[in-house]
Amino acid sequence: MKLRFGMVALVTMLMVGFAAAQQSPTVTAQPNTVYVTAEGKYEAAPDTARVQFDISAQENTAKAAYERAASAAEQVRQILRTNGIDPRQAEFGFLSLNPVYDYRTPKRKLIAYRVNSSVVLKLNDFSKVAPIVQQLSDLDVTANQSLNYTLENMDVAKIRAVEEAFKRARGEADALARAGGRVLGELSYGSVDTSEVVPVRPMMMARAMSTEAAAPAPTAEFTPQQVVVNARVSALFTLK
Repeated sequence: MKLRFGMVALVTMLMVGFAAAQQSPTVTAQPNTVYVTAEGKYEAAPDTARVQFDISAQENTAKAAYERAASAAEQVRQILRTNGIDPRQAEFGFLSLNPVYDYRTPKRKLIAYRVNSSVVLKLNDFSKVAPIVQQLSDLDVTANQSLNYTLENMDVAKIRAVEEAFKRARGEADALARAGGRVLGELSYGSVDTSEVVPVRPMMMARAMSTEAAAPAPTAEFTPQQVVVNARVSALFTLK
């Protein structure tokens, strides 16, 4: 007598750093199938250093504040050229001109104007990070410097994570099929979710003091933190 039965199993393998709130897609149980969900991850070295800083200039008049900010921007461009970088690689996020008031008296008093702008510079050559950060910190109109490392080319890492997750899913499905006296068949259905765990703790750069000019950069001899890509694969296999 031939034995016919339906088998549905959910195997969840938790990986560190993956969002536990993600839900697997709903799949209707079918006879002679096994449904599994598994997770995998891939750690990749970052390929981009992201340097972010603000340019802030304050003067008594709007024109003077704007001119000082323009001069500071030219200094930044010169720093980039000195380090062999095209200034067009630097991206301006915004440029604002705001009045500055003195609120210590009952009637506020206009005392100055301030120009603010945000600049983002992405570098693929990590050897240029330390000198650029140092030179930017020497400018008296730059502030809020931060440095973090990211992975711009994410596709390869996602594929590797998906391959790892599918390998785990198929292994679990095969083990379950053999435990039930069956043979695992072909893939009938599959779905994939991926996510990236990117470091979100930027390294704030304090303004360098002249007495510390010879000190090594804070990042010297350290390795940038790796980027973790997680994948969740849900797969439905037939049973023979």
